[in-house]
Amino acid sequence: MDFVLFYETIHIFLIRSFIHMHFKGHGGLKIAADVWGSNNKKLVILLHGGGQTRHAWGETGKKLAEAGYHAVALDLRGHGDSEWHPDGDYTIKAYKEDLVSIIKEINKPASLIGASLGGMASLLLAGDEVNSNLCTALIMVDIGIYPDPAGSDRIVSFMLSGEGGFESLEDVAKSISDYLPHRQKPKDLQGLKKNLRLKEDGRYYWHWDPRFIRRRQGSRGKGHFDLQLKAAEKVVVPTLLIRGALSDVVTMEDVEYFSSVIGHAKFVEIEKAAHMIAGDRNDVFAEEAIKFLRSL
Repeated sequence: MDFVLFYETIHIFLIRSFIHMHFKGHGGLKIAADVWGSNNKKLVILLHGGGQTRHAWGETGKKLAEAGYHAVALDLRGHGDSEWHPDGDYTIKAYKEDLVSIIKEINKPASLIGASLGGMASLLLAGDEVNSNLCTALIMVDIGIYPDPAGSDRIVSFMLSGEGGFESLEDVAKSISDYLPHRQKPKDLQGLKKNLRLKEDGRYYWHWDPRFIRRRQGSRGKGHFDLQLKAAEKVVVPTLLIRGALSDVVTMEDVEYFSSVIGHAKFVEIEKAAHMIAGDRNDVFAEEAIKFLRSL
């Protein structure tokens, strides 16, 4: 093999590889993460939505590293391999405080890419005047200031439907297909295990603390999101809102309201994508995110 080609192949392999590590969240809570790219590059932190894990950002993390960024995808508290909070504290403010602790530990400011719940936490930090030096840019992934109630209820119903566990991976796949009928069912179901826990009873359970969704029930009215509005009114960093064209969580009215509050925000809509944009159209999503970051 030509030496230059060999070197380039190894270089790409190293960039696309990740290391798994842990950070300390608020109060010392252990937060799991996958990290791509060099530590001397600009930092981009990726925060998944409720009920998901860091694995939702696998392909995005690789593409960010290839584009020259230091990408860190977190498991939010109570999700994936991160610790469950002993008292079940899964408020948006708690997620924001974890983010503050992690950015301080890494010791350089970050551009934040947050989907759904992760976007809410990112917005709180971007609008936090006390910690304004920690955030350099904000990308909100299919989440506005006031999520559409019907779409939010549908997410909660899906999450609650698996509370009793699943007998098999086939049952898990069917549950996902019923919730996301537009998405093609995976041929290899083994990949689903990354988002599941196999317990001693032989059943598969979602990889998050059940208290997370129980405590969020009944607390999603407009008043619950007023904290988001107060933060949004103080956001001064470059901001991009990305909406899935098939989303039932962010309507065009929500987009207009978001833009009226954060007047400098840019907007992109991705065709053939619903609420989980990175899973539906990752290539297009990553391209738009990187284009925005490079414009800064």
